[in-house]
Amino acid sequence: GGPDGGSLAGGGEAFADRSLSQGLSVLVGLALCVTMLGLGCAVELGQLGQQLRRPVGLLLALLGQFVAMPLLAFLLALIFALDEVAAVAVLLCGCCPGGNLSNLMSVLVDGDMNLSIIMTASSTLLALFLMPLCLWVYSRHWINTALVQLLPLGAVSLTLGSTLLPIGLGVLIRYRHPRAADLLVKISLWSLLVTLVILFILTGTMLGPDLMAHIPASVYTIAVLMPLAGYALGYGLATVFKMPPHCRRTVSLETGCQNVQLCTAILKLTFPPELIGSMYMFPLLYALFQSAEAGLFVLVYKMYGRDSYKQDTLGEEEDTDISYKKLKEEEVAETSYGTVTTEEHNSVQMEPTQTAL
Repeated sequence: GGPDGGSLAGGGEAFADRSLSQGLSVLVGLALCVTMLGLGCAVELGQLGQQLRRPVGLLLALLGQFVAMPLLAFLLALIFALDEVAAVAVLLCGCCPGGNLSNLMSVLVDGDMNLSIIMTASSTLLALFLMPLCLWVYSRHWINTALVQLLPLGAVSLTLGSTLLPIGLGVLIRYRHPRAADLLVKISLWSLLVTLVILFILTGTMLGPDLMAHIPASVYTIAVLMPLAGYALGYGLATVFKMPPHCRRTVSLETGCQNVQLCTAILKLTFPPELIGSMYMFPLLYALFQSAEAGLFVLVYKMYGRDSYKQDTLGEEEDTDISYKKLKEEEVAETSYGTVTTEEHNSVQMEPTQTAL
């Protein structure tokens, strides 16, 4: 490992406590199930069929979540010379699919909700095959270290596979009980926030004042830069595809927002706590900064971008109205051509009567 190897593994004793470890495992597992259930409840089969016929959302999810973000995580790990423990945590977060936070933020920036939901669902399903593959490819640089040699790709695949059941159940609930599905979507979003707060409190209490010492500044820097770069990459990707502004904002948020619940669950459920140590905190740090930066994104849009969005929308409505008026005028002109009006018809009837008199 690198020079910080000892400090990165620090805090492992606290995580090794059996009762605390089991409690966290149960909490993380339940939070992941609720999140995936909410994701399934947000998917409508009709929209899914439309996206499969024109799979732009699927392609963007593939490029954003399993090409751009894993490569970004790998490059950041190299640039900041992370050791194998930190590198695995960063790579795991970068290889995760999109998270539910992007759906909420897309609403706040007047994005395309159908595109947002389809991208999140598509990346989650693709993760079953592509996430272990990306981890295997990008961890080759640290292959000679014990942690990477023990990288539990089978356990990662099993954890991903277990998310299919709540997603499928959510899709079924949406199909049969739409109102209940809407309620479960809201519950899943609130559970995301509550779970992150609880995990911060519990892990902070377990690690105590040594937390700052166990996580080097380079890891905090990556937690700040990675979601920010993800948002920029997503916007650039949507620009390359020549998508409208509201879709660009959606793809940007979808690319930068990772499923931190899944990342936390994999770190907690598949790695020995004495090996992963305090780097269990990395997805929580990522969640903190991705939320803060997405909040700034929304704030800037509300202050400067919403007026232009309204003008664009108004312009589209005016163009439609003008086109409609023009069409009606053309219809009137075509109808009046070669026809007799009511007045003309009366005058024609009156003239023979006067002549008869």
